[in-house]
Amino acid sequence: MNYPHPILAREGWPFIGLAALLAFVVTWLGGWKLAIPTYVILVFVIQFFRDPPRAVPDQANAVLSPADGRIVKIEKVRDPYADREALLISVFMNVFNVHSNRASVTGRVRAVHYFPGLFVNADLDKASTENERNAVIIDTNVDGQNQVVTLVQVAGLIARRILCYVHPGDALDKGQRYGFIRFGSRVDVYLPLTAVPRVAPGDVVSATTTVLATL
Repeated sequence: MNYPHPILAREGWPFIGLAALLAFVVTWLGGWKLAIPTYVILVFVIQFFRDPPRAVPDQANAVLSPADGRIVKIEKVRDPYADREALLISVFMNVFNVHSNRASVTGRVRAVHYFPGLFVNADLDKASTENERNAVIIDTNVDGQNQVVTLVQVAGLIARRILCYVHPGDALDKGQRYGFIRFGSRVDVYLPLTAVPRVAPGDVVSATTTVLATL
């Protein structure tokens, strides 16, 4: 297991604390029946910020899913961040998915680029180019050859905060936690054109444990 973090994401502790305090105050002032909606909110917040441990596949050339969610797109496009033609695999996360983001490959961070933008539904195609987003370009070595993988965190309709904890020059291990997106979003994965997809549109995937493609 590659998991140096608590079961509940640290990004959620303030929100969980506030929801618990609200439930306690309403229960104290108005009784538990009146407080039922606040406990529903507390349960929702806890489930949103869950961050369970995941087993890391040992397949050397595997590209792992950086997020939980559903595959909404697989196509050849232009990777505007690494300036190349690429295979794009997009993972859409709804509010019931785990929103902790994990590194898809082992490698070194070449660059990190943040772009302010809109907050349209992350399930729409234009979200990849118009929404607030953060791109991490990773150099990885496969069979002695350098390959480039770009991971792009994309804000969604109600996602208002993209968190990224890596910087240029940082080393990343497969499955390593590198960021978080609050409340619904997507992650775009740009791969070399020679990559072979192992998923299809509509597939449900899990961060780290699902192999998106092989290099």
